Amino acid sequence: MLNRRHLRIKILQVLFGYYQDEERDVVRARKALDHSTIKMQELYLMLLDMVGSMQALAIDRIEAGYKKQLPSPEDLNPNTKFVTNKPLRVLANSKNLKKACESTGVGWANRQELLRAIFKGMLDNEEYQEYMANDDRGFQVDRESLVRMFRKHMVNFDLFQDMLEEESIFWVDDLDLAASMAIKTIKTIKEGDEDVELLPLWRDDDDDKAFMEGLFTQTLALGEASEGHIKEGAQNWELERIATTDRILMKMALAEAQTFDSIPLKVTLNEYIELSKYYSTPKSHGFINGILDQLFTQLKESGGIKKVGRGLIE
Repeated sequence: MLNRRHLRIKILQVLFGYYQDEERDVVRARKALDHSTIKMQELYLMLLDMVGSMQALAIDRIEAGYKKQLPSPEDLNPNTKFVTNKPLRVLANSKNLKKACESTGVGWANRQELLRAIFKGMLDNEEYQEYMANDDRGFQVDRESLVRMFRKHMVNFDLFQDMLEEESIFWVDDLDLAASMAIKTIKTIKEGDEDVELLPLWRDDDDDKAFMEGLFTQTLALGEASEGHIKEGAQNWELERIATTDRILMKMALAEAQTFDSIPLKVTLNEYIELSKYYSTPKSHGFINGILDQLFTQLKESGGIKKVGRGLIE
């Protein structure tokens, strides 16, 4: 599921493109934000489909060994532990996953060479070799080993990482969350299950979707006023000299502080300081901390920021 930190990242990415665009088309930016969440779901499904596809490749490898003119003893008596891995078989035969992939157009049909490269790399991977050599069997061993192979090899395979960068500007930042969703999905597979339950992108209560829409809309609506506050707070700096990413992060933080009266100011402040560490300059987090701390105090005193709820009213 999408979490609020990831939603802030998506809004930051879209707003960066918006402010770089001379036309500054709000409708187009809003569509880009919706598109970014769709791409997140596609990546999640693609990761699960990648894992499930490993079984067919393993079966092909065994059958190719049988067909050799001079098959080795290993070819004639292959280790079938991976092919019969129970959670893997559930994913490989999942009707839910197949239906979701078909409805979203997700799949590996045009990436078979990459899929085979991931599989070949897995054969040399330590996690795979230890699993195949170990006599321990059972559903839990199968599931834990599959998760380790996915985490330590499949998602970190260099050519796969390259593909993510080429296919979507969002996927590199989406990978950690999408991978954690895929791992959580694999871990929910129980012995005896015939199919897998896919995770929804949004929580049932719609709070996070409302947060995304509200933060995006209000950051733009309050943009001019926020620039005035930032200019006042950074009196020793010309606005144009402040990094674009820093300005967007501070605009988002000011919009969040003024719009969402149940989110503690400390949470908002910490979130944007953390984002600046990953998406801006090495010194940005200190600069943003100082400016926002000052502006939040002023806005509280003037009534521009009001918090409600237990523990939030001062």
